[in-house]
Amino acid sequence: MLLFNDFFISEPIRIVESLKKTLYICQRYLEKEITMIEQIQLEVTKRLLHINTIKVQPNNPFTWASGWKAPIYCDNRKILSYPEERTFICQKFCEIIREKYPQVEVIAGVATGAIAHGMLVAQELGLPFIYVRSTPKDHGLENLIEGDMKAGQKVVIIEDLVSTGLSSLKAANAIINFGGNVLGMVAIFTYNFPQARKNFEDAGLELTTLSRYQVLIDLALQTGDVKPEELEKLNKWREQPESWGK
Repeated sequence: MLLFNDFFISEPIRIVESLKKTLYICQRYLEKEITMIEQIQLEVTKRLLHINTIKVQPNNPFTWASGWKAPIYCDNRKILSYPEERTFICQKFCEIIREKYPQVEVIAGVATGAIAHGMLVAQELGLPFIYVRSTPKDHGLENLIEGDMKAGQKVVIIEDLVSTGLSSLKAANAIINFGGNVLGMVAIFTYNFPQARKNFEDAGLELTTLSRYQVLIDLALQTGDVKPEELEKLNKWREQPESWGK
């Protein structure tokens, strides 16, 4: 009877201790991943500001192609003109992909801004490359996806910029409809709009970025590119970008 009682006392304790160890390991893994991403975002944002890829002008806003007024403009194509930054961005893309998606089989770029970055990443990883057009070609084979991809292949999408996320998710859906298995998306920069977060959550697609709005603002405050009194205006824009400045 003593042995019977000992079993029912010790076994739950052993299970609880095992669960504690498992949870601890998972927590440490997540902390490591978060720390890695945060460090990458800090380093990349510094470089983007250094080469003026991102401009912050809350008192002299830009007009986007969508017609929205915006105090920030991000032109990641400029990165391609700077070999050191171009290589660094490629390396950080690869670092994240190796860590999060080691099973990836194909790299996809979103036209047009992410085609060059996607090609560099695919070359570095030794993987096939495809890219997704915004609309099918109006001649020839009328392709929406350029390149070869077999049904069921595991794909990571490279994007240069995420605003609302709709065009990025449209590209992801094109790959899925073509038979690809989309593991996730990695982008250079996100404005981190609430609409974008909701759109990616609704789609069930993981988005990881090399830089993001809050890191940009924190650094810009340190360098003097953004004044403390401009923060309220910037944050109002990020919460309601479609109506800001009207």
